[in-house]
Amino acid sequence: MVRVAMVVTNACAPDPRVLRHARWMQQAGYRVTVHAFDREEHHPMSENHHGVRIMRYRVGRVAYGGTVSTYRGIRRFLRTVERTLVNEPPSLVYCHDADTLRVGCALKASHGVPFVFDMHDLQHTWVRYAAPQSTVRSVVSRRMKQRTLRRSAEAAVIITSSQQVNVDGHRGFVDWLTHHGLEGHCVENRPLPPFSEPKTPPKSEWTVGYIGRVRDVKAFELLIEAVKSLPPAHRPTVRLAGDGTAAARVRTMLMDEMEAGTLEARVSGAFTQAERPELISSIDVMYAMYGPLRGNILQGALPVKMFDAAAQGVPSVVNDGCLMGDVALTEDLGTTAPWGDAEAVGQALYEMRQRVVELSATGEREHQRWLKAMKPVFDQLQ
Repeated sequence: MVRVAMVVTNACAPDPRVLRHARWMQQAGYRVTVHAFDREEHHPMSENHHGVRIMRYRVGRVAYGGTVSTYRGIRRFLRTVERTLVNEPPSLVYCHDADTLRVGCALKASHGVPFVFDMHDLQHTWVRYAAPQSTVRSVVSRRMKQRTLRRSAEAAVIITSSQQVNVDGHRGFVDWLTHHGLEGHCVENRPLPPFSEPKTPPKSEWTVGYIGRVRDVKAFELLIEAVKSLPPAHRPTVRLAGDGTAAARVRTMLMDEMEAGTLEARVSGAFTQAERPELISSIDVMYAMYGPLRGNILQGALPVKMFDAAAQGVPSVVNDGCLMGDVALTEDLGTTAPWGDAEAVGQALYEMRQRVVELSATGEREHQRWLKAMKPVFDQLQ
């Protein structure tokens, strides 16, 4: 059986996109091992996920973020993966996100192994997130972008997670690649059926939720102000579920507001993929707004939580002026609001509380898109 090595710089515990594509590879007849980076060193070093082996590496505890120590830790992980794969080269390397491209390029150079680049995000934008005005970070980001483009050109196929949906609308990652002379294929992060029963509109009390990684403090400052802009009798409960670099700070912010009597909140930490549907069923509106200074927001990022929520009938409120807003309005998955306008965000959340939406295009469509994109690779592996 043809062996495929997937590489990802998180612990894959879980990473839904990575595991979904790994299972699709498996269904296509290939044996898949995911080489993952256990940065916090508390996950099983080997695990079987529906026949897909997850092999986790430990090279010293490494924090998430854009620090020098994070960069060095990722580099140690990638070097270890390279040494592992060179000893017994796979037939294909599947690189998840730009920081793993060095592994694909190394195996191609040393053993002629082709690689796929699955671009989840514009990773070079993240280095600027903590300090967007920093000249140093700007230079680092530009070098990362140039390196990504240079390495991407060597991939057999590039798959990414968004594309323009309206002729006069905002661009996605496929269009970003086209602008830089590369061909990409869109496979969005949409859930696969079957789905839970759709939401029942609330009769009185209602809940706004954020279910996912908590990284952006400003997004939650905006949410809190948006909720407080509503009359007290109309305010929702805020439901926060997830971990992340800003989770502790946001939890403290919400607790302070509760003590002041300005809002009600329920907060919990990390959750499993199996727990996600139950969490979504506990909310009436999904809050999916992000600070636009994160370059990938304006350049085409689509929040997975918008699709997961819609699969259960829950509408989302997302940023206007970018691709996620185009998708939400075109497919009637929710509505948009301008970043920074707390009153407009609050009104949008309030207007969505009774809405029940439907996700017409699901992960089944994305599976077919993926198979079509991967056909040249499969033909080469025969």
